[in-house]
Amino acid sequence: MSSPHDFDFLHGDWHVHNRRRTDFLDPDSAWEEFPATARCQPLFDGAANLDEIDMPHLGAKGLTLRLFDPALRAWSLNWSSSTTGTLFPPVVGRFEGGDGTFHGEDTHDGKDVRVRFVWSGISPAAAHWEQAFSVDGGQTWVTNWTMALSRPASGTRTG
Repeated sequence: MSSPHDFDFLHGDWHVHNRRRTDFLDPDSAWEEFPATARCQPLFDGAANLDEIDMPHLGAKGLTLRLFDPALRAWSLNWSSSTTGTLFPPVVGRFEGGDGTFHGEDTHDGKDVRVRFVWSGISPAAAHWEQAFSVDGGQTWVTNWTMALSRPASGTRTG
């Protein structure tokens, strides 16, 4: 069951290897790969956190505000990009069996999409995140972005 400390693993500094599809809705589109760096800091004694990712390849930064709802025992993940300065609709979910799965509704290229984030492969030194979109209400998914996170040589952690 989810707890306010599910994302404690994420606190600190990370190297990020990104892979994303050139067309988020086309499962046959090419992948582009690029590095990034990220830093996550805990808030609310662990029941919230804020991270910033720097993606020079895209000329952009992103941030995620994660908030734990103790009544629902669920997290909301709220993303924003420096290119828009606005919050995207949140994805909401929880951790079970060591993996976190989060769903939400959004639009992409004028189409309604169901969004899924999955956190897996979590250890003190590594984690995996992926994003997938569905245009058929969740019957089929196109994984369109993955991130392989690894600690820098210094292993910097906070919190």
